[in-house]
Amino acid sequence: MKITKRNGNLTAYDDEKIITSILRANAEVAEEALSRNTASYIADDVFELLTENHEIISTQEIRSTVYSILCENGYPLTAEHYMEYKR
Repeated sequence: MKITKRNGNLTAYDDEKIITSILRANAEVAEEALSRNTASYIADDVFELLTENHEIISTQEIRSTVYSILCENGYPLTAEHYMEYKR
């Protein structure tokens, strides 16, 4: 799967970047403990959802999918910080 960056360049999908971003956002939220394994599962879910219909996706699609999955899994505060972190 390829990612269209904001500047228009294409790059390979890297789930480690999503995991790192989730963990950084979660570090700002004392009320929601989230392990690296959980962040990895969330990144896997993001990948599965996005690859169902797309070969090339935008960073915005990734952001909104991560946000939704975090909320669905009981991490709404982390989701909010993730969106702020990724601006």
